[in-house]
Amino acid sequence: MSRDGAAALLEVRVSHKDYSSAGARPQRALENFVLSLPVGRAGAVVGPSGCGKTTLLRIIAGLDTEFSGEVTLPAGGRLGMVFQEPRLLPWRSVIDNLRIAAPQASEEALAALLAALELSEHARHFPGELSLGLARRVAIARALAIEPDLLLLDEPFVSLDDALARDLRARIAVLIDERHVTTLIVTHDLREAIELADVIFLLSPRPSRVGATLNVTTPRKLMTKDVADALEARARKEIEAMRGC
Repeated sequence: MSRDGAAALLEVRVSHKDYSSAGARPQRALENFVLSLPVGRAGAVVGPSGCGKTTLLRIIAGLDTEFSGEVTLPAGGRLGMVFQEPRLLPWRSVIDNLRIAAPQASEEALAALLAALELSEHARHFPGELSLGLARRVAIARALAIEPDLLLLDEPFVSLDDALARDLRARIAVLIDERHVTTLIVTHDLREAIELADVIFLLSPRPSRVGATLNVTTPRKLMTKDVADALEARARKEIEAMRGC
């Protein structure tokens, strides 16, 4: 069970994760890292560049098995992941990228997903014909098409201008609320985390661990600037306290 009493869909316990290179001493990325995310909740992992956020997602996704610890997910659970780069198949159209990822999905379901992300008119386009913002939307649609039990987002708004990032954050927030998909996003942007997450995990300096947890009790659709400002101020105090340890 998670701390708030809801059943946890995701449990992560990493005693340590090290990197090593030829002729160099091993570098520790994660240590005593514990994270629990309840079913249907959105979590955000916040930390500076290079602190191990992407490493954490790769461990959860099963792409990195060289660590000491364990990750617990429901047996047979489906996992969708959105990488920092869209990673679309360039020789396939937008709709075919979704079909390949989710062959079990109906055409009606795929059409509804494209419509929700305002991608309907681009369904027959190829990735090379899309802007970065549109390509990121397609990557999100592809991850959602499999109807995941857990959705992982790795800095999905990086390199987008502010207007595009705000637009895409708003669309993801709506999809999280409508589909109730358990979501974990990693970001270096506190405001981004506050706008999207129900719970924020603040990482300590490397070797990273969850140094503090911040619950966001205001629903996404009711979030105001004043509430977000107060939450950001609290988070920054926690971050400064961790740096002083």
